[in-house]
This record gives sequence, structure tokens and C-alpha cells, in this order.
Amino acid sequence: MGTIFNLFMVLIIIASVLLVIIIMAQNPKGGGLSSTFGGSSAQFGVQRTNDFMEKATWVLASIIVILIFLSVVLTAKPTANYDTAPVKSEKSTSAPQAPTQKATNLPTTK
Repeated sequence: MGTIFNLFMVLIIIASVLLVIIIMAQNPKGGGLSSTFGGSSAQFGVQRTNDFMEKATWVLASIIVILIFLSVVLTAKPTANYDTAPVKSEKSTSAPQAPTQKATNLPTTK
């Protein structure tokens, strides 16, 4: 494994951890981090926080997909060229040959 592969793996892991943190900070009902910053007087700040969290989620997910695609493309090993593969020599195997037997000392008739 090359250095470029290790670099991609580290970047993917960092982006994944950040994505988990962003997702865990969100509340499925719209609260999450935005509910921490105040009540009804901070409506504009709440909307911007939700927008930031949603955009950060999409950006980090896209970065992970792009990094995975780049790691596959840049670290892939080239495939074998099948045109240069050795060709099997043709042998005539139309009928199996009988095994040869040793000549035995047969009585000779003279």
C-alpha cells in the first residue's frame, strides 16, 4: 500500500468523523444546536445554524464520496494485458494412447 493510499484513508476518516459529529449535533425535529442559541428572539440565528448544519452535512458527504472515488482511481493497479499472455501449444490428444509395456522374455520358437 502506497503513501497516497494512506493519505486518502486519513482524509476519509477525518471527514467521516466530522460528518458523524455534524449529524449527531442535529436534532431530527429541527432543534439540535439551533435550540441551544436561544428562544423566540433569535429566529434569524436559528435559521442560519440549521442552514450551516445542512450544508456542512452535504459538503462532507460529497467530500467522502469524491475521496473514495479518487483513491480507487489513483491507487488501482493496472490489469494484465491479455494479448501478451502465452498461448498454449496445440497437442494432438484425439485418442488416449495405451501405456507401453516392457518386453517380457517370451519363449522363442526355433
